[in-house]
Amino acid sequence: MTNEKQILERLDRIEAQLAPISQTANSLTELREDLIPLSGQAFRLLTRELEDVESGFQLEDLLAMLKRMLRTVKHLTFALEQLENIVDFVTTVEPLLKSAVPQMINYLDDLEQRGVLRVITAMLDVRAKIASAYDADDIDQIGDGAVAALGLAKKLSDPKAVEFLEKFAELPSKVDLENAKPVGPFGMLGALSSKEARQGLGVLMQLTKAMGALKNGGGAQTTEQSEPIA
Repeated sequence: MTNEKQILERLDRIEAQLAPISQTANSLTELREDLIPLSGQAFRLLTRELEDVESGFQLEDLLAMLKRMLRTVKHLTFALEQLENIVDFVTTVEPLLKSAVPQMINYLDDLEQRGVLRVITAMLDVRAKIASAYDADDIDQIGDGAVAALGLAKKLSDPKAVEFLEKFAELPSKVDLENAKPVGPFGMLGALSSKEARQGLGVLMQLTKAMGALKNGGGAQTTEQSEPIA
């Protein structure tokens, strides 16, 4: 191979290597030519926009803001870390919420079907009516009365009291008012010959002794047992 051929081959290789560079340069030239008009328009638009804030913007304010941001980098970092923690928490809780929300809806629907929510609504309406009908002092008095009524209910829950009230409630069914006749002193003496009458008189005496404690505010309690009346 002669020197001329070698030179031509080298020139061809160099030309092949330079071809992409030339194409890139041409592309950059075309891009520059395309951007020159656009950059002019963008500059004019930016100039017009900045004219609106020219009176309220000072370069010193921008520098002060940059300095403040640099001084609060630690706070910004902490805020970003907390934001990451919140994102992690939401990511963790999201599956639980997806399962808990339908269960909560089903639970509320069950309460609605059983009428519990309607009862709660009615109770709230009652409270609103009470608030509109009574003032705070009346409510305090009603509360004191309710406390006293609860104390009375507690006393009535005693087994002896419950037994007494149950037996007392049976009395009207045992009384024959149609056959009741006037009774004089001798009739009363004759009635006392009956065992039931004597027992009734004994119960009456016990009640009389118990009611005597009312004079002292109910503090005294009789413990004496009734004696049979001859």
